[in-house]
Amino acid sequence: MKNRRVVVTGMGVVSPIGIGLSEFWTGLAEGKNGIELITRFDTSRFDTKFGAELKNFDPAKFLDKKLIKRLDPYAQYALVSSIGAIEDSGIDLDKVDKDRFGVIFGSGIGGIKTMKVQHFAYFESGTPRKISPFFVPMMISNIAAGQISIKFGLKGPNYATTSACATSSHSIADAFILIERGSANIMVCGGSESSVEEMSVGGFNAMRALSTWNDRYREASRPFDADRSGFVLGEGSGSLILEELEHAISRGAKIYAELGGIGLTGDAYHITAPVPGGEGAAGSMKEAIRDAGVMPEDVDYINAHGTSTPFNDVNETKAIKTVFNTHAYNLVISSNKSMIGHLLGAAGAVEAIATILTIKNNKIPPTINLTNPDPECDLNYSPIKSTDKEVNVAISNTFGFGGHNASILFRKFEV
Repeated sequence: MKNRRVVVTGMGVVSPIGIGLSEFWTGLAEGKNGIELITRFDTSRFDTKFGAELKNFDPAKFLDKKLIKRLDPYAQYALVSSIGAIEDSGIDLDKVDKDRFGVIFGSGIGGIKTMKVQHFAYFESGTPRKISPFFVPMMISNIAAGQISIKFGLKGPNYATTSACATSSHSIADAFILIERGSANIMVCGGSESSVEEMSVGGFNAMRALSTWNDRYREASRPFDADRSGFVLGEGSGSLILEELEHAISRGAKIYAELGGIGLTGDAYHITAPVPGGEGAAGSMKEAIRDAGVMPEDVDYINAHGTSTPFNDVNETKAIKTVFNTHAYNLVISSNKSMIGHLLGAAGAVEAIATILTIKNNKIPPTINLTNPDPECDLNYSPIKSTDKEVNVAISNTFGFGGHNASILFRKFEV
């Protein structure tokens, strides 16, 4: 029997359709498309020439210029989204026990730009003396968690998760577990990614994982559509403040939603392909429902992993049918990736924030570009436009290379 409830009291986001919660939610609700031609590097020799880059992001508005030079973009995004989450939570850092305030923050790839820059610094000069002393601490994927801890003086549990596309859902799950078991009162958790870079695009192209609709790039991310041909690479960061309920009430915090349950499974099947039929995805959703103590028919909405790849979307649909049976046709489902692309290690956190805002606003963002539904994907994916619906219980799904599955269940807060 659970006796320590966990609630969400703050959120911050850096996304291709908006910096901050207000811009992000407005963009989602209106079906804003964040996918454009890549501007960061010359794509003339790449099969894919588009992605969901951050727009109008100026770290100098939030961070010291000296610090910015010592941070890979992924860590910049992480700090900015976490600053937003802390501010949104209304926490007075001088009045909370920082020994019981921790950070779990992940990245699927980490500092890939830093790796590129330092690689050329060495190989073009021929001397290791050209390698920056900040190379390693800028590159490693745990440094965002460390930088957040240092920024706010948070001395509770502190580490990073790395599990491909499930990375930041695992961060949220771990933070939930630590608060529930009494190891912390408050946690910053989430994930960040800045991977719209040559090696990432080239690598995913080599796998034939990315869409190559260069002549129709704004339509390329089309989850559950019969014409889908691969995912679109995105970037950004999401940070959530999880807090033990009584602690939140005692300081008069606003509460967005309750984190009711988590489901974590492994496919044990293939390094990149999901197990046929979606067994692992079904297992993670079933476990989240069981952990939350609700019934499948209580779930109103699923924020789908919905990558716009041939295998994922069919398998996720089959998994939903396995878990919910006929109720699958009463649910509304949508994929934020149709608008923001796939944020890899940041996807779980950013999409969890979208799920929580869906509960708060009783409005389900659309799956844009879904104009020719795949016959095997025959559920309600909120195509093209938002759906107004009372949402009391919702699940956010993320599934990663390596067979990592994570489902997080949120519900409207009730005392």
